[in-house]
Amino acid sequence: MRLLRKLYVQVLIAIALAIAFGLIAPHQAVKMKPLGESFIALLKMMLGPIIFCTVVHGVGHIKDFKRLGRLGVKTLLYFEVVSTLAMFTGFAIVNLVRPGDGLHASAFSTSEGAAAAIKAGTTGDFSFTHFLVSIIPRTLVAAFVSGDILPVLFVSLLVGFALATCAKPDWVTFRFIEEAQTVVFKMLGFIMRLSPLGAFGAMATAVGSYGGVTLLYLLRYVLTYYASALCFVFVVLGAVAGLAGFSIFRILSLIKEEAILAMGTAASEVAFPRLVTKLEQAGCDEVVVGFVLPAGYSFNIDGACLYMACGVGFISQATDTPLSLTQQLALLAVMLLTSKGGAGAAGGALVKLAATIQSSRALPLSGVGLLFGIDRILAIATSTTNVIGNSVAVLVLAKWENLFDRQKFEAHLAGRATVEATTVEPAREPAALSTHETRR
Repeated sequence: MRLLRKLYVQVLIAIALAIAFGLIAPHQAVKMKPLGESFIALLKMMLGPIIFCTVVHGVGHIKDFKRLGRLGVKTLLYFEVVSTLAMFTGFAIVNLVRPGDGLHASAFSTSEGAAAAIKAGTTGDFSFTHFLVSIIPRTLVAAFVSGDILPVLFVSLLVGFALATCAKPDWVTFRFIEEAQTVVFKMLGFIMRLSPLGAFGAMATAVGSYGGVTLLYLLRYVLTYYASALCFVFVVLGAVAGLAGFSIFRILSLIKEEAILAMGTAASEVAFPRLVTKLEQAGCDEVVVGFVLPAGYSFNIDGACLYMACGVGFISQATDTPLSLTQQLALLAVMLLTSKGGAGAAGGALVKLAATIQSSRALPLSGVGLLFGIDRILAIATSTTNVIGNSVAVLVLAKWENLFDRQKFEAHLAGRATVEATTVEPAREPAALSTHETRR
């Protein structure tokens, strides 16, 4: 009975029931869609306040700005290298297995849903200049209205830097931020109790809509994509973690609840709030968590990079449009730009893939319609990979910056943490970059 009280066990049970329900009564299962959508909407509602409180609380206490600048450079460099490796992994596996050969996509028509996704993905300018401008919100309040992570992170950093440079240790603003953070995470704890319902609704809808015969002709691609995700996690991320002194299996054990939650809802954003407290409890300094994790959800979306690379290769093969190595490398350069930006929700990677194909014009845009029917199935692996990739990034960068407490990490894995991550107040123990004392 004690095991049934654990949140991730409840989510796993909900997923199993949803799969059975979707196979037995697909028409009724599709009607569960509002459960999944509502739960994701609740968590997305909390992202802005959580990012703001976490970043402002961490950055506001910084004394050593040179060290933060070094962390920022290392973070962005790490993101670009790992994202590129994710794309190379996707290209390599899809070229090796060649799941699209013989499909002859001209035999399939583009559905209305796929057309809508293509239209959504190809509207607007995806230039680097537009990307930078889109980070700046029209007003301070607008940053929290759009739902995008980058504008919220931008405003949070501005407020945090302003407090760090002009505020005194006894200012009431610091106490207000800490108390607001406590309230926000208490609200999160209430919402997380609904996660089994959210996972049930999302998974039942996916299986009821796309299960069975509809997926048979694309099964080989689904298996290929899942194989590429496993290869990236255990080989690439495993090697990166190993260089920093971590075992990828121990990291997976640490974040298993968050990974299962992302898998059940097919949206990596839902795991973000829990990861903030989980990684702080596991020994990462709050400054590293507050800076690297939000940035990672925009700049280090490994699952989306895998999705786009595999998708380009599959569409090339399925539409009988071969791409040379030079063309694939050129597309990779384009994807390094179009893969950035708020992307945790299911369907975001499909939109980015459409934008990439539209901007490069190397492949027929109608080929995106091939993936629309199975996007939800693919999103399970995409979202889970995003969560794992960003967790590894925080742990590795904290270790490289000497802002990691190994004893807390070992204690948390050993089950000696005193409270659950869903209800605990964020850790605020003194650290090298985040103490009141360093400001006095």
